[in-house]
Amino acid sequence: MKTAIYPGSFDPVTNGHLDIIKRAATMFDKLIVVVLINPFKNYSFTIPERVKLLSTVTENIRNVEIDSYDGLLADYFKDRPEIDVIVKGLRATSDFEYEFQMAHTNKDLNPRAETVFIPASATTTFISSSMVKQVAMFGGDLSNYVPAEIHGEISAKLTAEFAEKKRLADIKRNQ
Repeated sequence: MKTAIYPGSFDPVTNGHLDIIKRAATMFDKLIVVVLINPFKNYSFTIPERVKLLSTVTENIRNVEIDSYDGLLADYFKDRPEIDVIVKGLRATSDFEYEFQMAHTNKDLNPRAETVFIPASATTTFISSSMVKQVAMFGGDLSNYVPAEIHGEISAKLTAEFAEKKRLADIKRNQ
């Protein structure tokens, strides 16, 4: 049985993420989608919220498990001996450069950690969580960028976040 792990921050999960999940799920007997923490990112959604969103959009994919981890991916891989490979989605050349470095770092930290790259579909190659946040915060339509079943939840959260940031900026500007 081949098991893969698809790590990411998923803040929020997008149609691009879901595309990689669906495609990887057909390639492996089991796919573990794991929400990781990147200390260099500012998150809009908590880990439990991201796990819930991922669980919602993958509930009909029988071989997908959702998990979270606060540590190095290489350590998670080490702690789960049933995992055979890391799956990473690539949107552009810039993704490849970063993910190539990460693949070598993971391999250095854990010699068993192999990485497989899956290129984004042409229809999702431009979608990123950062872009989704920016569109939502300015009231744009997210329906082409996030899964329909979580569209409302993502829009509401990001719109509220932007309203609060705007309110704080107005207070600061008026001081």
